Amino acid sequence: MSILGVNLTPIMVKRDIQLRDLSGKKLAVDANNFIYQFLSVVRMRDTTPLMSPDGTVTSHLAGILYRVTHLISEYGMSFVFVFDGPPPKLKQDEIEKRRRLKEKAAREWKEALNVGDYEKAFSKAVVMNRLTGSMVQDAKKLLTLLGVPLVQAPSEAESQAAYMAAKGDVWGASSKDYDSLLFGAPRLVRYLTIYGREYLPSKGVSRPLTPELIVLSDFLSKHGISRSQLVDMAILIGTDFNKGIRGIGPKTALKLIKEHGRLEDLPVDIRCKVDGRYEEVRAIFLKPEVTSEYDTKGASLRENELYKFLCDEKGFSRVRVENAVNRIKVSLEEREQPDLGKWL
Repeated sequence: MSILGVNLTPIMVKRDIQLRDLSGKKLAVDANNFIYQFLSVVRMRDTTPLMSPDGTVTSHLAGILYRVTHLISEYGMSFVFVFDGPPPKLKQDEIEKRRRLKEKAAREWKEALNVGDYEKAFSKAVVMNRLTGSMVQDAKKLLTLLGVPLVQAPSEAESQAAYMAAKGDVWGASSKDYDSLLFGAPRLVRYLTIYGREYLPSKGVSRPLTPELIVLSDFLSKHGISRSQLVDMAILIGTDFNKGIRGIGPKTALKLIKEHGRLEDLPVDIRCKVDGRYEEVRAIFLKPEVTSEYDTKGASLRENELYKFLCDEKGFSRVRVENAVNRIKVSLEEREQPDLGKWL
């Protein structure tokens, strides 16, 4: 999957971490971003997604079951999954662009399958994924049965996760996209993976990944800018809500904003190329639509319902689900154990 949102990679201030470093931390997860990863890579040998007996896609459910239970049991993390609401109107152009790319990839995927080119088919399968309403509902049901809290964002999940992190209700936000920083997430964790590899469809290769931690205050301090200036930089580069100015990347945008302060004070020859709706884009990031009505507390594991949903309805192996259930149970038991050390 390619980077969505604004590209800040060349100027990013980050540090590699280990999953163990996140032990005891609660993260607000951009759910759609998280789920898309599994739709991309959890596939059969012929590159078709995992399916239930009735033909519904279950790749994302298999991914959630495996990764979430391992991260909770083996690394002591906890999560709140935040789901997207209706996108801002300014995102429609980007949504349409992605739709066309997916349709093109789907056609090329079928062509590759027809000639038995599974390597090419996989590269196209990674791009063509669609997250449907029924997939989202199945994901929500699975997470609920696992006892993982959910939050329905009124708009962008990243803005809601950032809001929760800024309030201190979670330790940080987890998303692949840098947009979380523009929305004000004080900490952003990227690549929350166990095996740590990402397939790059444009190059036809995979690369190793290491979890990354980005601290917003460190990033802003390093470059001597404010968050509002970061948003202005993003508008110059291009976001999901506006086209950037051709030829202006992260380094040039940083130089321009540091020198001139804000979009309104840029030289006329650049200022005239800025998207006329820039104030609306600013507002999306600096005054996002969020809700304060949410609960970050986990619930009980609903074991019997989990077996019925995954095994009876979705065709999962009973042994596989039992293993996941046991991981959760062991984790819950360990958390409930009293700390005897404090009495010694």
